[in-house]
Amino acid sequence: MEQILTVNRKEYRILRLLGKGKGGYSYLAQGDGAPVVLKQIHHEPCDYYTFGNKIEAERNDYARLCAAGIRIPAMLDVDVEQERIVKEYIDGPAIYELVRDGGMREEYLAQVREMARQAFAAGLNIDYFPTNFIARNGLLWYIDYECNEYMEEWNFENWGVKYWTQTAEFQAYLDTHKEEC
Repeated sequence: MEQILTVNRKEYRILRLLGKGKGGYSYLAQGDGAPVVLKQIHHEPCDYYTFGNKIEAERNDYARLCAAGIRIPAMLDVDVEQERIVKEYIDGPAIYELVRDGGMREEYLAQVREMARQAFAAGLNIDYFPTNFIARNGLLWYIDYECNEYMEEWNFENWGVKYWTQTAEFQAYLDTHKEEC
């Protein structure tokens, strides 16, 4: 059965689930033109992260990432009442898939390190887990809007890099999430 969700009275046909994160479910959707991502905020518990107002955090984080110059998909619409966001769809493989399948390229590591430099300069960390990055036409995109105040333990070199190659940490994650892969 076809599922239709509205954002500010505009209808979007849900094509498929892209993924579930700490803050919401992201769907590939079709509106009037090109495919988009429709994110539905959820309020399911997360034992390792504390949230305030998620929809406001998404808008604020989007603005902070734009100001930092980090390549992210455009935020196209926000429905505060229904807690839904529409953003540009970036088509391509996730870095997670590239690492898993042996297709990771050195240029993507260079690009994420540049994003880390930009984030640090803005006093931020982004979520460096490789499911949050898409490679399209040789360019790396950070597709999540999550960012936090900079903390050295969560920067790319101290945490994120552990999941960008076939490391023991990446393999352990893969082994415990086989059903999702």
